[in-house]
Amino acid sequence: MSIAEIADQSIPFSLKLNGKFRSTQTRTGVLISGPSGWGEFAPFPEYSDEVCAKWLAGALESAFGTFPAKLRSSVPVNSIIPMLNVEQTVSAVEAAVNVYGMTTFKVKVADSAPDSLASDELRVKAVRTTLDRLGIEGKIRIDVNGQWNLEQAMQAIPILEQAAGGLDYIEQPCSTNAELIELKNRMQSWTQQIQIAVDESLRLASSVNVDEIRSAADILVVKAIPLGGVQQALDLVTEIGLPAVVSGSLDTSVGLSSGIALAASIPHLYGACGLGTGTLFAEDLVTPTTLPTNSELIVRRASPDAHLLATAAAKVSDSDRLWWQERIVRAWQSGANDLVSPSVKEAVEQ
Repeated sequence: MSIAEIADQSIPFSLKLNGKFRSTQTRTGVLISGPSGWGEFAPFPEYSDEVCAKWLAGALESAFGTFPAKLRSSVPVNSIIPMLNVEQTVSAVEAAVNVYGMTTFKVKVADSAPDSLASDELRVKAVRTTLDRLGIEGKIRIDVNGQWNLEQAMQAIPILEQAAGGLDYIEQPCSTNAELIELKNRMQSWTQQIQIAVDESLRLASSVNVDEIRSAADILVVKAIPLGGVQQALDLVTEIGLPAVVSGSLDTSVGLSSGIALAASIPHLYGACGLGTGTLFAEDLVTPTTLPTNSELIVRRASPDAHLLATAAAKVSDSDRLWWQERIVRAWQSGANDLVSPSVKEAVEQ
């Protein structure tokens, strides 16, 4: 089966989200079927073919390859709090605690609004006060997605640290490794030591500078599919040698299987992982949606429900279907062919 045939046989989907995420309320992508199961290829529209190559390698691993041996049968997960208003934030925390037993919360911060920091302070404080009211000690993390420069980070971190009553860590406060290293050095003199986690520094890098990452970070945030698959991500974690958590990439329950497999295979798992993203979907390709119970997910693979997949595929126009097919071929030619394992490459090129 050639990559063109795989692209032609891929099944596109469009699913509604519960709220706006990355400026959209729909999640689109394609599923790829192979002898190992189903893989999900859903890089965001703005990503280059080179970045998409990693996502395709991750999808093809799931469809045609094998996952590493699992070291645990369940993985802890955190709740993700998008950029909601204070009232919505309170409701989201209450639901996460009462329905899913969550005790760790990752709050998205730093949008482009002029009053972003003031808004973030109120939202983070709302998470802490709600946890206190519910009698949950809880951990709070913030995810900046690289939106601060160094000076903005120095100003914002103490404010949000106080609002949270202590931060578990800050995820990607600045976009460049040089800024992260300088930030970490400056924070050494602070009474309260705060950990830095990196995501985009790994996921969007054309090549990872291991020494820089060790100097910039305390924790790795790894995403299975965007890093080229479970084995590629596990190899990177092993090479760098820092504790890691696994996060999703706004995957359906099908794609989330790769993230769960990665979290199950990492020896030094730092703590709760960002794999509870099923709560962000109003629709899914699986019944029931992969959701945590008592803040944990069981390690297992999900396959799509035929009716749900057909319904989601029917929402995709012919032009968008063709766009995804062409994107798969370009991603393969832009590097996925060099990222997949020999056995996957043989299966694709036979």
